[in-house]
Amino acid sequence: MTENRPATPRDAWKHLVAGNGRFISGTLAHPRQDVDRRDALADGQRPFAALFGCADSRLSAEIIFDLGLGDVFVVRNAGQTISQSVIGSLEYAVSALGVSLILVLAHDNCGAVRAAIESRLPDATPLPVNIRSITDAIQPAIDRVLLANGTNDVDQIAVDDVGKEHLRETIAELLSHSELAGDAVANGSLGIVGATYNLREGHVIPSIVFGDID
Repeated sequence: MTENRPATPRDAWKHLVAGNGRFISGTLAHPRQDVDRRDALADGQRPFAALFGCADSRLSAEIIFDLGLGDVFVVRNAGQTISQSVIGSLEYAVSALGVSLILVLAHDNCGAVRAAIESRLPDATPLPVNIRSITDAIQPAIDRVLLANGTNDVDQIAVDDVGKEHLRETIAELLSHSELAGDAVANGSLGIVGATYNLREGHVIPSIVFGDID
């Protein structure tokens, strides 16, 4: 189960990058997906990385990084909005499972981000309360993009600009509310990468890095 498991943040990131490269080129290896792997994992798991990403159906972590069973601990919700349960899940991955990398994965043209922007339009239909809790979490990113563009008109800002700002905010919230994650980054046992997945091309492009990744 632990054979060839990446043990450092740098090795974990290289492993993800290599798998994403195979996905992009169409040379998927489909590793560790057989009966023997399933049996080996029945009594426990030891993933090398945790991924917190958007719940979008096109963002299947095991596929876009060409991974197998037990390789990555995945937490997902619409718009990758941070919450206590998300932070607790990621802390579990670090403290109990020993992951050396947390990847926070956004994607272009995010529907949750678009819904958050459109919710500000004068004729917007009110969202159901539970969906609104998601779009409300994205509003600070919209405010910062509006300010940076010198406008109050949400029609004048780009969905992907808000998505990038929301990604930065998500990681900032994780670090500000998780002493455990911050300490692990500080002692070198954990890396955190914020990246954006390109839906059409399949590329995962990093933009935020904490820890020894390069």
